[in-house]
Amino acid sequence: MNKKWYSTTALALTMVMGLSGCGGNGNTETTPSSQPAQNNSGNKTDEGSGAGTADAKAQKVVFWTFVDAHQKFYESMAESWNTSHPDQPIELEATTIPYDDMHTKLLVALQSGVGAPDLVDIEQSKFPNFMKGTPQLVSLNDIVEPELGNIVKSRVEIYSKDNTYYGIDYHVGATVMYYNKEILDQAGINPDDLTTWSAFETAGKQMLEKTGKPMITFEGNGNWSWWPAISQQGSDQVDAEGNVTVDTPVHVKTMEFFQKMVKEGVAAVAPGAGHDTEEYFGYMDSGSAASVFMPFWFMNRFTDHIPDLKGKVIIRPMPAWEEGGNRSAGMGGTATSITNQAKDPERIKEFLAYAKLSKEGNLEVWKQLGFDPIRTDVWSDPAMKESNKFTDYFGTDIFDTLLSVKDEIAPVHIREKSPEVFDAIRNKAIPEIFINMKEPAQVLKDVQDSLK
Repeated sequence: MNKKWYSTTALALTMVMGLSGCGGNGNTETTPSSQPAQNNSGNKTDEGSGAGTADAKAQKVVFWTFVDAHQKFYESMAESWNTSHPDQPIELEATTIPYDDMHTKLLVALQSGVGAPDLVDIEQSKFPNFMKGTPQLVSLNDIVEPELGNIVKSRVEIYSKDNTYYGIDYHVGATVMYYNKEILDQAGINPDDLTTWSAFETAGKQMLEKTGKPMITFEGNGNWSWWPAISQQGSDQVDAEGNVTVDTPVHVKTMEFFQKMVKEGVAAVAPGAGHDTEEYFGYMDSGSAASVFMPFWFMNRFTDHIPDLKGKVIIRPMPAWEEGGNRSAGMGGTATSITNQAKDPERIKEFLAYAKLSKEGNLEVWKQLGFDPIRTDVWSDPAMKESNKFTDYFGTDIFDTLLSVKDEIAPVHIREKSPEVFDAIRNKAIPEIFINMKEPAQVLKDVQDSLK
C-alpha cells in the first residue's frame, strides 16, 4: 500500500464514519472463513479471466468483490459469456478485497471520481452509503424492467432510488426453518403441523418434556432472530420513508413472545451468542437443539460446519404469526452494480444481465453458490434437484419448500439510516433482550430514542 493511498483512505475514513453503521460481516451471508488468502497488497486478483476470442477485441472489465466465491462465479460466467458472445468478448480482471476495505476503497473512488472498478459487489447493509445524493452508479432499469415478471421484485427494489435500479442481488435469502428431524421424531412432533408460532411454542414444550432439549435457538448478538420475524408481519426496522420504527407495538409483542420462550426453556440462546460461531456449530452438530430459522444461504453452514447432521435436517417454511400469514422473509444480500466510471457500461450491462438475470445464470447461482436464485421460474427446473452437496445433505425437496412461500416474501426497507439501526439492534437490543433478559418494551424504546 503506497503512502498516497494510505493518506486518502485515512481522510475517507473520517468522512465515512457517520455513513457506515455496520462493521465486519454482521449482516452478510458470508463468513470469516470465506475470506481468501491475501497477497502482499491485501488483495486476491486473477487477471484476464474469460479473455476474449480472436473474433473481436475484448473489453477489459475490472470487478471488485469481498467474497472469493463471488469472484469465481463471475470468472466462470465471463468464460461462458465469451463462448456464447464472440462478438462482444470481455476480459474480466477480478479482485477479492476484505469486506470493510473494499467498501471504503469504493466509496473513496466514487467520491473522488477516479479509481473505481467497472463492476462491483456492494453488500446490502452498506448500500445506503452509496445512495446519498446523486448515486455514482449506472441505472440498470433497461435490463431489470423486462425481467420483473420473472424475478422476486423485492430483491432489486432494495437497491433502488427514485424508481431507478442500481443493483441486482445474487439471491432471495428466503428465511426457512431448519429442523433436526431425528430430534422431532424422538419427541413425536410432525414439522408440517407447526403452521403458526403458537403451535410451535406448544410443540416446544412437548420437546422439552420428551427430550430435555430446546426447540429452537435465538441469537444473543445479531439481527437474524429479529428481522425475519418482524418482516413476516409486514413490518421493518425503518419504514419506506426511512423513519426509524424500532419500538412499534408489533416489534415489542414479537420480542416479548420470543423472550418468553427462552424463559420457558423452549428456546435457548445460541452458544457464542450468534448462529455463525464455532461454538454454535459444535452445539448443533451434537444434536443439542431441534431447529433454527435462518436465511437460505445458511445452508452452507450446515454442509461445511455441521457435518454430523447430514441426512437429518429438513427445510420447511417458518411458522406464520396467524393462519394464512407470511411464512418467510427475504434476508441479507449483495448487489452487483456498475459504477459511473465504467468504460463500456452497455456491454457490461448485457454481461450482468447474462450472469444475474438470465435463466442460465440463475441456475449457475444455485449450482456454484448454493443460493436461492432471484429468478423463481428456475426453482421448479429439474436441474434444481440434481445431486450436489446440498441435496445430499437436505434432500431433493428444498425448492418445493421455497415454491410454497415464494409469494410470502415481503420487501425490506434499506434506507440511509439502516446501517446505524442494524448496528444498534445487533449490539444493544438483542443482547439486552436475550442475554440480560430486560423488558423488550423498554429496551426497544431506549434504542429508538438513541437512534432519533
